[in-house]
Amino acid sequence: MPAIETPAVDNNVTAPNFSLLATDGRTHSRDGLLQENGLLVAFLCNHCPYVKAVIGRFVEDANDAKALQIGVAAIMSNDTKRYPQDSFDNMKIFAADNAFPFPYLYDETQDIARAYDAVCTPDFFLFDKSLKLVYRGRIDDAGMDKSPASRTRELLEATRSLALDGAVAPRRQFSSIGCSIKWKSVEDK
Repeated sequence: MPAIETPAVDNNVTAPNFSLLATDGRTHSRDGLLQENGLLVAFLCNHCPYVKAVIGRFVEDANDAKALQIGVAAIMSNDTKRYPQDSFDNMKIFAADNAFPFPYLYDETQDIARAYDAVCTPDFFLFDKSLKLVYRGRIDDAGMDKSPASRTRELLEATRSLALDGAVAPRRQFSSIGCSIKWKSVEDK
């Protein structure tokens, strides 16, 4: 399966609104998840090898972001008819197995993935407190190494910079790489 890369960050983008059911049985909205210093939205799925490689690191970074008063949510938008391993029941298992400290939301219609222009899993979006996009890039420089000896935690650096300075570093942002979003066919919509 060829890797897909995300486009460069566009600072003129505002976080699209959403209200989605999560694996915790509750419906969560963009505004309800927004915290004092911003919002981090990740597009994930259960079966992608890129997600599986970084999920432990993302959970760690999400806990750090939450401590910095940045809300965190993950959204799963894949076609579950063609990819049943991404079903809502399997999302519950994946969230529990990885001790998600954030809601794992189901975008059944794929409207939210389209609104965010999400292209792959994982795909990370960091918004400031006014919901302007400030970071869209990879989690770190370790790639698919599940337990890197060292890594540059680029997403975490961006969340820290946003929370502590109101700015985002690194200025140079590297694209996230992953599996493409599994879009529904026209007849399945």
